Amino acid sequence: MTKIRETRIGRPVCAALGLLSVVLGIAGVFVPGLPTTVFVIAASYLFSRSSPTLAAWLERNRWLGPSLRRFREKRGMPAKSKAAALASMWAGVGASVYALAGVSITAQAVALSLALAGTVTILLYVRTTAARQSLILS
Repeated sequence: MTKIRETRIGRPVCAALGLLSVVLGIAGVFVPGLPTTVFVIAASYLFSRSSPTLAAWLERNRWLGPSLRRFREKRGMPAKSKAAALASMWAGVGASVYALAGVSITAQAVALSLALAGTVTILLYVRTTAARQSLILS
């Protein structure tokens, strides 16, 4: 079976999806309920399959690079961080769904769908790591 990155169409598709993930990640900074780090991690994965240049750009990026490097170094998130991320995300989604009530049910469904995608990603694809041990001085 041919891998996606080895096909003529696969590399541009991965690069385009990576760019879309970057755009959604940047939007997540401003839109409550839309995750940022999840989309940055997805973009990193897609860029690594399609374009070393874009992967290096994302890694060096002043705003997006640090969260990506933190994720790679720790290889996941502590359980408390996951819980805090999910709680804050769903609080933002609740506010967004309430605010979008006057706009349309479609906008509410999109917000809920994106939140579900973020939740599934955090719960199933982001490893749970041990919490950082603090040094107790006696």
